[in-house]
Amino acid sequence: MNTLQNQKVSMAEKIGYGLGDCSANLVFQMMMIYQTKFYTDVFGLEGAIAGTVMLVARIVDAFVDPTVGILSDRTQTRWGKYRPWVLWTAIPFMVFYILAFYNPGIEDKGLVALYATISYTLLMTMYSFNNTPYSSLGGVMSGDIKERTSITSVRFIFSTIGQFVVQGLTLPLVGKFSEDGDKGHGWLCTISLFAVVGFIFLAIAAFSAKERITPPANQKTNLREDIKDIFGSIPWRAMFVLTLFVFITLAMWGSAMNYYFEHYVDAGALYNFLDRMGLVSAEAQDSIGYHILNAFGLIVSSPDKAYEVGFGVFNMLGALVQFFGVIILSNYLANRFGKKNTFIVCLTLTAIFTAMFYFPAKENIELMFFLNFLKSLAYAPTVPLLWAMIADVADHSEYIHYRRATGFTFAGVVFALKAGLGVGGAILGFLLSGFGYVSGVGAVQSESAIHGIILSSSLIPAATFFVGVIALCFYPITKQYNEKMQAELAERRSKQN
Repeated sequence: MNTLQNQKVSMAEKIGYGLGDCSANLVFQMMMIYQTKFYTDVFGLEGAIAGTVMLVARIVDAFVDPTVGILSDRTQTRWGKYRPWVLWTAIPFMVFYILAFYNPGIEDKGLVALYATISYTLLMTMYSFNNTPYSSLGGVMSGDIKERTSITSVRFIFSTIGQFVVQGLTLPLVGKFSEDGDKGHGWLCTISLFAVVGFIFLAIAAFSAKERITPPANQKTNLREDIKDIFGSIPWRAMFVLTLFVFITLAMWGSAMNYYFEHYVDAGALYNFLDRMGLVSAEAQDSIGYHILNAFGLIVSSPDKAYEVGFGVFNMLGALVQFFGVIILSNYLANRFGKKNTFIVCLTLTAIFTAMFYFPAKENIELMFFLNFLKSLAYAPTVPLLWAMIADVADHSEYIHYRRATGFTFAGVVFALKAGLGVGGAILGFLLSGFGYVSGVGAVQSESAIHGIILSSSLIPAATFFVGVIALCFYPITKQYNEKMQAELAERRSKQN
């Protein structure tokens, strides 16, 4: 059963598994792009306090993430080790998602901060209990290198769809659902809609995917050996640092661009840009496409409303470019040049294009969108490669130590992902406070605050991207090494059977 010939995965199974990551991104993208701004503008928290809320959850994660990896590795059911966790945690995961973006209407800012800390920590905890087994599941669906890359590519096509929906439609839907200017109601309706869809997709993923790789038959349960093998692994340490700094950057840049569009980009120029795209309300317009766009809140009525739609369109462009980049480039480049080399070149280009957001004038909307196109195209091939490389790290541990702890391997990297998410948001919060950002909807910002927003959208995240590039240089699993390793592992597994 473990021979590579019997580890081909059908497209239906890949799609079913991929829907799980679409669900995860309905949550993850929301936290990455909107969590900081929700705390500062809806809850009214200072940037530094919002950042502290995110850092507190990281302390809890330090205990939760390895626990999830240990538990999932030791789970034994007729469904496998990881699939049951995806299903068991689907409902509480989505419930805590709603609560994290629910405004309870508390006046006392200390209590608001406490509510934010508890709800955010519970959401991140449940994210671990769901996403660590889900990610581990992708590492045991096949040992075939090309199949594994294909699985992750399909997975991240659906991930990009989730990204497209959240980044592009959230603010327009919030505006659409807001009653008499009540943004809290708009957020609650929007998040509840995403949560229902997310639960359905997780259930489909749990019932679709199959586990084909199992630990060596003679492997004994030994937590001390698992910890020793993983922490002593150079590939794992390289991937941990890479993941940490990539997601620090994504969280910082994604959230900062929200502020960038609201406070730096010229509203009149953005309105005119949207008008040229046919996204400005017109009484004479009566086409089906116009009504569909209006139903999703993508028609703007005045320059003061241009930020919500403009930022959504900006994000949707990036998601579309990334979507086609994953489909067209990722498999091709990885198979030809290897995952490591592809990742290094593409992440370097991504950092360069990110830094260039420092230069556009506030009226130069076209240049901003063009830079986003280039940045998204450069980053696209790396999206599925991250998880495929982590699966290779789990294989490397089995190859060297004759032991396999897939869940524990992925748990550490999921912790790095979530730590990056929290640290990136915290860094942005502290930067905003340091540059004098004033919290609250409609607050007027100083030149210092706006300059801080520009730096947080360009040069600072570019620098943290480059730390990830440096980490990749220490990753030892090249294309040739991986092919040799997989061939030997396949031979071992066939002999075990």
